[in-house]
Amino acid sequence: MIQNLPTPADTFKIGTRGSPLALAQAHETRDRLAADFALPLEAFEIVVIKTTGDDRAMIAADRPLKEIGGKGLFTREIEAALLAGGIDIAVHSMKDMPVLQPEGLVLDCYLPREDVRDAFVAQQGVAGIDALQPGQVVGTSSLRRRAQVLFRRPDLKVVEFRGNVQTRLRKLTEGVAECTFLAMAGLNRLGMAEVATAPIPPETMLPAVAQGAIGIERRVGDARAQAMLNRIHDGPTGQRLAAERAYLAMLDGSCETPIAGLALLEGDQIWFRGEILRPDGSDCLAAEGRAAISDGAALGEDIARNLLARAPKGFFDWRQG
Repeated sequence: MIQNLPTPADTFKIGTRGSPLALAQAHETRDRLAADFALPLEAFEIVVIKTTGDDRAMIAADRPLKEIGGKGLFTREIEAALLAGGIDIAVHSMKDMPVLQPEGLVLDCYLPREDVRDAFVAQQGVAGIDALQPGQVVGTSSLRRRAQVLFRRPDLKVVEFRGNVQTRLRKLTEGVAECTFLAMAGLNRLGMAEVATAPIPPETMLPAVAQGAIGIERRVGDARAQAMLNRIHDGPTGQRLAAERAYLAMLDGSCETPIAGLALLEGDQIWFRGEILRPDGSDCLAAEGRAAISDGAALGEDIARNLLARAPKGFFDWRQG
């Protein structure tokens, strides 16, 4: 029996960024908690927290994320509010989360994973990457997607294309690029699946680590939050992310390195595929393996070691010229 369940007079505060997708994820978390505990929606409060990353992203929209401070810029204020007790939990897109949490916080609740695929989004009926003409412009803020595109189509031009889903769609309409990529998970959660020209199979474009997964962070020692989140945690998603995030941690992955990885469950086995690329797309190394689900984290680490052992010195450095 959980003590002190939230009420409309004593709400359970859910921290989030303020983008439409972040709010959709926070609302999904709230709705799952409310349904599982038969609580009114008024027992929960969505707290929007503006982050340093949101401000810098608006100011420097044409610069890569790595140049303005990295993905941690979008979590620091939210995590500070969580540590200070201003919110009870924080909702995050897992593909944007650093592999380490600040002392005093833990991230061990995941909602059921959405579609992991990237979506190809284009104007004027371009069917896919292979239909683009040499020299056409692709817009993306993802170093992984940039490298994957250039590895497959070095004849294309890639430009910085940052912002939330709505901002990137507007840039596409304005002709900044002929096409871009979005996560199918985000489009689905926003009710905008029709925006995708075509989903891209993982065999064609391996997704980012943890793409499509929502993670919920809490304070260490907060028994109420832990007990509530345990009820909505999705075990299979947790098993897959254990492998993927162990792989990312071993690679010391960040927004500055083009890394892709995906774990799938096959009965009592986990199948992991990973790849690393040079930032300019001139080379790609891939590896895969299978193991018992209980050994998923070890498998992710093994795949990372395999790739690191094969990567020449300076593999992740930008080449000049």
